[in-house]
Amino acid sequence: MPTVLPAADLESNPRVKAVFDDIRATRKSDFINNIWRYMAFDEDLLERTWDEVKSVMATPSELDPLTKELIYLAVSIINNCEYCVHSHSAAARAKGMTTAQHGEVLKIVMLAAKTNHLSNALQVPVDPEFMLKED
Repeated sequence: MPTVLPAADLESNPRVKAVFDDIRATRKSDFINNIWRYMAFDEDLLERTWDEVKSVMATPSELDPLTKELIYLAVSIINNCEYCVHSHSAAARAKGMTTAQHGEVLKIVMLAAKTNHLSNALQVPVDPEFMLKED
């Protein structure tokens, strides 16, 4: 159950409308998903979060868009965020993720979680070779 409810007419607020319009333009879609609708109770939070998401996820960078979505999906799985798992699975599929790639991501997440837990449980010291060294 949500902890806040979106206003009946969110876009009557000019700041919310501006963010929603930018989301539509950036994504080339009329769809505004629930995370933005529910976050719109606080215009500052909505604006800051969208700016950050747009900057990281929608701006060309060293990582291709599918890789970004796969990373976001993996982190969402680890953080147990049902909403983000579904949202970023859909986004990854839209960016070309195949069923086989999805399965591979799940295997990697499962393996990383297992070996992370083992390393923490055993308190394995980090190999000096893995430490960043100054030139």
